[in-house]
Amino acid sequence: MPADRLLTNVLRAYQGPPNPEQNDRILGSTTSLLTTLSNPLNVTLLTSHLLTAPAIWNRVDGLHTCLRIISIFNTAAITVHKNQVEGHQKPYDAYQPRQGGGISCDDWARAVVKGLDDRTPRWQHLLVIGGVLLGMEGQERQGLSRGIRTTLENAMVTAVNLALESPPTSGTLGAESVVLALNHTFPLLSDNVRRELNYDALLIIMIPAMTSTEGYQDGYFLEAIDYDVMPVSGNKFDWSGKSPSFLQLQKLASKPLISSMGPLSRLIAHAIENMSGSLRLVEVRECLLKFTDNLLERWQRNKLSEIDPSEEEIFLTPDTLRITFPVLWQVLKTAMFSTVVILRAVIGRTLIDPILASPLHAPVTASQTLLILKNIHFVSSRLGSNVLSAHTFVNLTSIDILTRYPASSLAFLRTIYPSQAGQIPSHPLKRNHDLFYLNTAEHFTLSLSPADAESLIVTPSTPYLNPTANANLLEIFESAHSAMLSVLAAPQNADLTAKILPFYVQSLFASFPANLSPRQFRFAFKALMQISTPPNPLSRSQPMMAETLLELLHHRALGAPTAPLPPSMAIKSEADAKIQQVPLSEQAVLLLTLLDALPNVTLDVLEEWLPLAADLLDVIQDRGMREHCKKRFWEVLESGEMDVERSAICVSWWSTRGGRERVLFGDQGEGGPFMSGGLGARDGSRL
Repeated sequence: MPADRLLTNVLRAYQGPPNPEQNDRILGSTTSLLTTLSNPLNVTLLTSHLLTAPAIWNRVDGLHTCLRIISIFNTAAITVHKNQVEGHQKPYDAYQPRQGGGISCDDWARAVVKGLDDRTPRWQHLLVIGGVLLGMEGQERQGLSRGIRTTLENAMVTAVNLALESPPTSGTLGAESVVLALNHTFPLLSDNVRRELNYDALLIIMIPAMTSTEGYQDGYFLEAIDYDVMPVSGNKFDWSGKSPSFLQLQKLASKPLISSMGPLSRLIAHAIENMSGSLRLVEVRECLLKFTDNLLERWQRNKLSEIDPSEEEIFLTPDTLRITFPVLWQVLKTAMFSTVVILRAVIGRTLIDPILASPLHAPVTASQTLLILKNIHFVSSRLGSNVLSAHTFVNLTSIDILTRYPASSLAFLRTIYPSQAGQIPSHPLKRNHDLFYLNTAEHFTLSLSPADAESLIVTPSTPYLNPTANANLLEIFESAHSAMLSVLAAPQNADLTAKILPFYVQSLFASFPANLSPRQFRFAFKALMQISTPPNPLSRSQPMMAETLLELLHHRALGAPTAPLPPSMAIKSEADAKIQQVPLSEQAVLLLTLLDALPNVTLDVLEEWLPLAADLLDVIQDRGMREHCKKRFWEVLESGEMDVERSAICVSWWSTRGGRERVLFGDQGEGGPFMSGGLGARDGSRL
């Protein structure tokens, strides 16, 4: 069909009633016309009529329609640029049929922009300008001259700022379209042009766009899922891939803003870093807190939240685990990641802004940030605490800020205090909250009085120190041990430490290896030795505590099992996997624990325990385990873990034939892994 006739038909179709099937054909013809029309005036006419077409705009399918407009001009611009490049590449004496409309990229872009008049709102202009920029300049195409590109970039920013000045755009399709268009084109804008954006006003529309209708819908999709989770035979639950809630979730995941949430969260973070009004940050954090509160509350109402992650394969059908469950957690992970990226900018701005860093605002920002992290902990805990560096930064920096204000710290801990402190909750979500609480509370022990430390940390930690508890709770067990150790190590808690230490030591030894990994056991025992030796206050009231602990460890090691620990016990985390070099038995781990403790004991205790530790090497029968322990013995003797006086004792003991041979050879005669260099020289010449 000739272009002029097609243009007439399309312009007539624009004025018809909305019809989704007809509109697909209309928009397809529009894309074709934009690349084939030879008269720039017709390109301008087509653009102008497209933005006012009742058939398109009287029944808008949310941001999908707006994204389609961007896509039309993006595709057309790519085609126009391609035609121009191919035309220039052909030899001059070759036959050159006209490519497309034959309009140059600059002239085509001018013609399109002329179609943006006062009859249409600014947010629609953004869709067109954004599409042209993406098509001409995206993926390093460089289709426009410098002057035209600069003009389009400035037009983009001007249209954004003018759209933000119109009150009706807030919370409407117009506001969301502004966010959509800017999110796609922001990487193409130069730094000078970006500075002209009204970031304060932009923030007010970007956060709601992320969390509401065109975003995560304030978590309402989680409530819908609950209606479709059905019990089936075998005590399992099934969430069908054909259920309405899953179809809704798939539609949600394909929404334009959700599918580009990574760039959007970075754009929001950039706006926070460049806003002029510091107190706008209050609105941002309160909006995020409300959003995550809703997300947590609606997840708690969902039957799926009643299943512990370690038991999902037991209680969920294979189709649920394979089809529907991964999509749900992918959506939740994008929500969590985006929230953390924004929080990183919030905390970063708080650190450098004099107003936000003041005692009036800083503790509030830190408290609310930690509350937000608590709300999304049911998602982040599935990925591991160190999987995202931004999460670690936000968490630890917020804690550092809050610890400067003891009253605010105390109030915060009481706010998030477990509802069932003193017992292990049956609901997985409450246990997840306990995990977050223990991981957070351990950082506040130095600012708490002994009474507060006992009520706020010791009480909620105690049930997770029970060695008979469910071994599937290992992560919380280790957090409880860390929290208890932080209480014991605080200088002001000497009396409290003396009171609870016997119980803790008993629990520590009873928990390994079933409920405590080798890494955590070694760390905990080493911390106890540091607490029990000078100059710590406990060493004055309990001078024999350190030796008693060593005796307990030595006695247990003599009769400990010698078989390698199974992977389920030996390697409980990724960190353990990196440390673990050879399969170790419980006995070998106990010897390593003893060696870890030696740099912290007093001089007379060190002199007594060096030969006892060497004797334990002979007890270990497995050659690989014994060599691994010898290597650790060597590191302790020679490394910088010892001070000068302790090193002198090690040198004196090592210089004796008995000391050297008991480590190097044991019961194997000549030979061993330390035959050259350092303390292991055969003639003892070193040292």
